[in-house]
Amino acid sequence: MNRVPEQLPKVGIVIINYNGASMVSHCLDQLKELIYPNKEIVFLDNASTDDSTEIVKNKFPGVKIHQTGHNAGYSGGAEIAVNMAKRNKWDYLMLMNPDIIFEPDYLQVLLQKLEANSKIGAIIGKLYKYHFAEQEKTNIIDSAGILAYRDRRFVDRGQAQEDKGQFDQEEEVFGITGAAPLYRVEALKDIEVLGEVFDQDFFMYKEDVDVSWRLQLFGWQCWYIPEAIAHHGRGTGVYKRDKYKDVANERQKLSSFQKTHSFRNQHCMQLKNELWGNFWHDYFPIVGKELLFFGYMTLREPYLYKSLWQFLRLIPKMRKKRRAIMKRKTATANQMQRWFK
Repeated sequence: MNRVPEQLPKVGIVIINYNGASMVSHCLDQLKELIYPNKEIVFLDNASTDDSTEIVKNKFPGVKIHQTGHNAGYSGGAEIAVNMAKRNKWDYLMLMNPDIIFEPDYLQVLLQKLEANSKIGAIIGKLYKYHFAEQEKTNIIDSAGILAYRDRRFVDRGQAQEDKGQFDQEEEVFGITGAAPLYRVEALKDIEVLGEVFDQDFFMYKEDVDVSWRLQLFGWQCWYIPEAIAHHGRGTGVYKRDKYKDVANERQKLSSFQKTHSFRNQHCMQLKNELWGNFWHDYFPIVGKELLFFGYMTLREPYLYKSLWQFLRLIPKMRKKRRAIMKRKTATANQMQRWFK
């Protein structure tokens, strides 16, 4: 990209923050080191009750601050960021929380791939687990893209694995985790449904999978590039979950807030995006997982029935969104089936 800054694609980097005071200084210090001149950094604060916004005002005067006035969640903050991208005519939009640290060439490496392939709608690098308190990097993978199973579990590839080179190949993936995604704004505009890109009924959790699924349905690609390195101070959720017993054990580490929102949003997402051909192909894994989980929920987490009721009440809205998606999708069931392993 040997062009003057004004000729380079414009990138907006939006930090979606809620009470991230302990991380924001380190995060923004590292962002200044990103090797790419034509970028704009916005600190989007979701009505934090700590002093994170004051820290940004005092220490980083060049960073724009947008205050939502209420906690809009990740989905609400991301939707505000999409609207910023449209108004400011950004070519690409990177979303992040303040618990992300980038290597200096992270953005540059991803942009080279995006500029070379106009079919890519979203892209991400290799994310490692990061200990923010000690500012310590690790060799433990946090995400190498999102993997979709036939039973409709969606997991971060390689999560909690020691990096031994098993994810050193750049490749197309089902989806992109919400930790540090870089989106083509044209693609986000294309997948907008009923006035929104990020589902405003989600608040948080699963919105990254939902957007990835819709990108696939609308004919866009998602890519993983291992040469782009970032570090993620994820608070919960870093575990191996290839087997149901692992999922059950590790669920005990999650808050009831996480579990209720994930449960509701998982079912909303499937209702919106599932193609009938894929559903019947994977009928037994899907139904088998649901039966197992409802048994587990009844015995161990009966409070999730409240979340089930929330989902049932959202069905009319989700069906309306589904009709809009199905009317415009371009991918066939055969094309989508390759993603469900």
